[in-house]
Amino acid sequence: MRASRLPGGRLHLADGPIDLIIKADAEASAVEAAYAAAALRVEGLLAELVAELPLLRTRIGAEFPALRGAVARRMAQAAFPYRQRFVTPMVAVAGAVAEAVLDAMVAAAPLERAFVNNGGDIALHLSAAAHLDLGVMRLPEEPEPQAFMRIEGASGIRGVATSGRHGRSFSLGIADAVTVLARRAADADAAATMIANAVDVGDVGIERRPARQLDPDSDLLDIPVTVAVGALAPAKIGLALAAGRREAEALIAAGRIAGALISLAGQWESVGDGSLRLSPGSRGGAAEAAW
Repeated sequence: MRASRLPGGRLHLADGPIDLIIKADAEASAVEAAYAAAALRVEGLLAELVAELPLLRTRIGAEFPALRGAVARRMAQAAFPYRQRFVTPMVAVAGAVAEAVLDAMVAAAPLERAFVNNGGDIALHLSAAAHLDLGVMRLPEEPEPQAFMRIEGASGIRGVATSGRHGRSFSLGIADAVTVLARRAADADAAATMIANAVDVGDVGIERRPARQLDPDSDLLDIPVTVAVGALAPAKIGLALAAGRREAEALIAAGRIAGALISLAGQWESVGDGSLRLSPGSRGGAAEAAW
């Protein structure tokens, strides 16, 4: 595992595909105790997941998978509501890892605020009076946030996750990005993937390839995933965004998420939670948490 301090009092922890940006707000001694606990939790976490990787990459069926590790089971819990579709516990891996590290921090020290950002999937700890402002990216290469949200401590939202065809994982849809708010990070992670998959429309400019052609180890097997999207007519952009909105609204009605922000071809749809806000004066954006 690699550990380093970043500007602004943040901690960077990395171990293989686990790459965390962490920030805690409290007395200095409490922050140090929380950071030590985070590092200790990351040690061995990857090996813990690898030990159950075959089952974690297996489609969830009617029975809850017989996983042993706490993080693996949390991944499956987040994925289980979507079992009527093709889904594996890997759909929630980033959010579940972020949750596990944050839980260790909160157990180790009294914290006013904290976040664990695992590649855009973020677990939050907020006291009732605290809040956290987040900038949301549309494309990874763009330098400034284009959308913003404020998470209030009293809201109960403790997870934020982003998915889409430009992210680290494959997507079945064409969304540039879908950012979801939920009560837990693993739940937000799974839901963001499902909404991003739903943002779709038929068009000859959309190119897809079987997932295993791109990554032989992909849990998506031979399911076609999006690799390129050509210029879309405005009407088709609208249809794709509407499909994503319907999926997000259904998940809100089911109590699985609080809200979602959907981006496609420079257009945005905000669904649900009132803390989702757009800033049309900004362009592009890297997602970063800001106190």
